[in-house]
Amino acid sequence: MTAGRIGDRELGREASKQGRGLSPVARLSAALASPFGVLTLLPLLVASIGLFLTLVGQRSLRDSNLTMAGDRIDEETTLLARSIGNALEQADPVMDRLSSLARDHDPIKPFDRVAHSLRDLMQGRAGVSYISISFPDGTFQGAYRDRDGAIRFQDSRFTPESTLTKRYTLIGHERIEPYFQEHTSYDPRTREFYRLAVASTQRIWTKPYPFYKTHYTGITRAEALREPRTAAVHAVITVDFDVTALSAVLNRISMGGATTLLYAEDGTVLAYPHGEGRINDLPLRQDRALLYSDLGDPLLNAFFQNFTGHDHAPAAGLATLDVNGEKQLVATKPIAATRDLGWSVATIMPEAVILGALHVHQYNSSLAAALATLIASGMAWLFARHILRSRQEVAVARAEAREAVARAQELGSYRLVEMLGKGGMGEVWRAEHRLLVRQAAVKLISLGEDAEIDASEMQERFRREAQSLATLRSRNTIELFDYGVTADGTCFYVMELLDGMDLESLVQKFGPLPAARVISFLTQACNSLAEAHDAGLVHRDIKPANVYVCRVADEVDVIKVLDFGLVRAAVHKTSLRPPPASLSSRRMTQEAESGVHEGARRQRDGHEAQNTNTDAADTGEDRITQVGQAMGTPAYMAPEQALGHELDGRADLYALGCIGFFLLSGRLLFERSGSLPMMMAHITEPLPEFKSRIASYLPAELSAVLAHCLAKKPADRPSDARALAAALRAIHIPPSEQWSEAQAQAWWTARRPKPAPIHTHLTPEPAQRGVRLTPQSPTNRPSSAPRERAAPIPVVCR
Repeated sequence: MTAGRIGDRELGREASKQGRGLSPVARLSAALASPFGVLTLLPLLVASIGLFLTLVGQRSLRDSNLTMAGDRIDEETTLLARSIGNALEQADPVMDRLSSLARDHDPIKPFDRVAHSLRDLMQGRAGVSYISISFPDGTFQGAYRDRDGAIRFQDSRFTPESTLTKRYTLIGHERIEPYFQEHTSYDPRTREFYRLAVASTQRIWTKPYPFYKTHYTGITRAEALREPRTAAVHAVITVDFDVTALSAVLNRISMGGATTLLYAEDGTVLAYPHGEGRINDLPLRQDRALLYSDLGDPLLNAFFQNFTGHDHAPAAGLATLDVNGEKQLVATKPIAATRDLGWSVATIMPEAVILGALHVHQYNSSLAAALATLIASGMAWLFARHILRSRQEVAVARAEAREAVARAQELGSYRLVEMLGKGGMGEVWRAEHRLLVRQAAVKLISLGEDAEIDASEMQERFRREAQSLATLRSRNTIELFDYGVTADGTCFYVMELLDGMDLESLVQKFGPLPAARVISFLTQACNSLAEAHDAGLVHRDIKPANVYVCRVADEVDVIKVLDFGLVRAAVHKTSLRPPPASLSSRRMTQEAESGVHEGARRQRDGHEAQNTNTDAADTGEDRITQVGQAMGTPAYMAPEQALGHELDGRADLYALGCIGFFLLSGRLLFERSGSLPMMMAHITEPLPEFKSRIASYLPAELSAVLAHCLAKKPADRPSDARALAAALRAIHIPPSEQWSEAQAQAWWTARRPKPAPIHTHLTPEPAQRGVRLTPQSPTNRPSSAPRERAAPIPVVCR
């Protein structure tokens, strides 16, 4: 029976029930809930709401936009005032550095010794037009920003006949060359800034005045530097700001269509970007600063006549100004850095500009509202139609759901109890066997529709990983109970559930470990790796997060090696290709960088998508992991592994050496930022001094064993895991430094770590209960199943 037939039959029964013995209100409700009522009512309701909101919005749009524009103008004026203040506040930091430079400088020394320092002080200083040092003998040296924006230099020397002024320009980044010289009457000692600075005992601001030569109006921050013993003037240092430089600050951040102004209460114009052309066309004058009346600008005339002086100052917020019949909105803010000088910033915006933008906004908003209402009405009609279809399908959907729940309860050997972690492709659950009630960890791996690898390849990788783990019987290797594929195509395998924590978490929580305990941990890890290496398998991702310390029954400090997801068949030791001994250190570094960057390039190009799991050892099957591509965790990666060479078990022994150092010191062997620098350190850098980085007791034999494991060349490391285990067991530990079974039991009793899941690299999520795993019947289970795809470099070093 189809879903449509079931739905039609149920709707027919509902209609017959609704038509008998109902009140008028109930009949109206039934009519509205009918197919015609639903398809009509929802679109009309949405269209009505949209029309009402559009009318209300347009009615209040004008006032609200005007208010927002006014707030914007006020905020912009505040920002302008703050920007000018910040530009002026640069004077003191510049003068602090200039003071140190001037005290060490003498006018008889070559000028180019200070020119570069003056240039550095000018760089990036918005509003600064000149930096200078004046000496009592009339010598004037400084850097200035020319009209073309370039920084140039001036060196003036006073003579009885005249002042010889030489100007220099910068060639390249280091050399300065003279490009112009002239004889003038300039004497800095006669200038206002020099007299005021010498007469004061502290830094001073001058009043606005026209600068020599350019005649631009500006101000100067000046200070007289005196000899410590005689109090005689050694030099006068200055930082100048002129109207053109400050106008550039205003012009860079002002609003479109607005006029900005920096002014003093006495009518002095200090920055006026709108009138820059008029200012440049004015005749040169040296008697006074630039006044608003010099420009003949109607806007400036109206502003200064209405908004200067205490009687005319506008209140907080916006004010209005009439200029030749055109209404202007005005906002003013004082400059905090020059409060004593009475400087302010004003922003003047024509109201017509705001209203013009408002009209465009009203039209656009009306059009958008109409389009949105139309789209919403159409979507409401589609939604109403979907509701009708849902009514027809709900009965079948519920029946199918009940049937699926029944099948889930009947199939499978394991019941999922609690989710322990979840990642992009998989989940890890705490589970129990339905008949044996045995606790286990179940890892589910789901292949999504957008996966980059097809299902058959994922199944083959999953099968190889499970088979690799199932062939290992060491008590120090995580035990695999079962694997398979559920009815919906989800791959899973079942492992023992461990009670403890990984070594990375152990060190992060409790700090570095004693040497005797580290030796025990490394020896047990060797037991697991020895069996794997005998089977022709290389783990390739040995790190603290993949080594678990746990309690097993009444035993404690039992090590389990986890995550064989990157395991692959080992090659013969002679297939390794270390750099020849004859190569120089620089040549080795170049080859190492080439190898590491080539591995990174291949990862970016997507070649690593085929390099995540086990190879079949000597079986003739095609390889999934290819040579020449780096896999693993950079912080614990052997040099040959980082270079993408063929590997054998000695690569895992190198990683064990890194783990030993981490457990003893609580730090990585090479602490670098980023994967490539970390890998390069393992390839090229010598080992750090162990004693300087390990604060606790460190036997010399253990230090030698770790150094043996961490040799750059595989041939210089222990021959295999059993040899390393024997060397570790042979280390003599004094009685006072031993880690006994009683100490271990006491440690676990005192800390009582909570039972934790096996290592998954997955982010924990809230537990979900009552879910049942539904694998296919053992007799129908596929011969292979996909597994979770591992990232080429899965963990960034912490």
